[in-house]
Amino acid sequence: MEGTPPDRPAPADTEPLGRRRFLRIASVLGGAISAILVGVPAAAAFLSPGFRKPAKRDWVKVADDVATLDVGTPIKVDFVEASRDAWVESRTLRTVWLYTEDGETFQAFSGTCTHLGCSFGYDKDRNIFACPCHRGMFDVKTGKVLGGPPPRPLDTLPVKVVNGEVHVMYETFRTGIEEKVAV
Repeated sequence: MEGTPPDRPAPADTEPLGRRRFLRIASVLGGAISAILVGVPAAAAFLSPGFRKPAKRDWVKVADDVATLDVGTPIKVDFVEASRDAWVESRTLRTVWLYTEDGETFQAFSGTCTHLGCSFGYDKDRNIFACPCHRGMFDVKTGKVLGGPPPRPLDTLPVKVVNGEVHVMYETFRTGIEEKVAV
């Protein structure tokens, strides 16, 4: 018969908890708790930008009262856009040009030249938008290219008038290409 030799007692199912075994278990538990306490927040901070939803584009109020806007003359409106890239929040100065011929319907153009992204201005003497970087010229009413290297007309933006206030849905587009592609 095979079994335990008579001079040796049968092994017990429960071994008494000695000092070394207790310290080993305590060390493993302490290490696991420390890893969880440090690892979970670190992993969440590292992975959270990947799960963040893209920023929703909102209407930006660019004029308080349509009655104060000049008819037949483009108006430059600057505003600050806050954006967040991963953990960095930044503020960017944006420009929109508004144009109206009747004071009721408005055309809005992005303040960025479609050639290389320079800011352009209004040339009052020639009644055109002129980009100083490479002498791009655009029609004030339509944004159509009148001269220079710009590959497409000025980028138009959606406009709405609510209770006498002018709102624009601002969006940034790629420069230097013929197609109007949002960034």
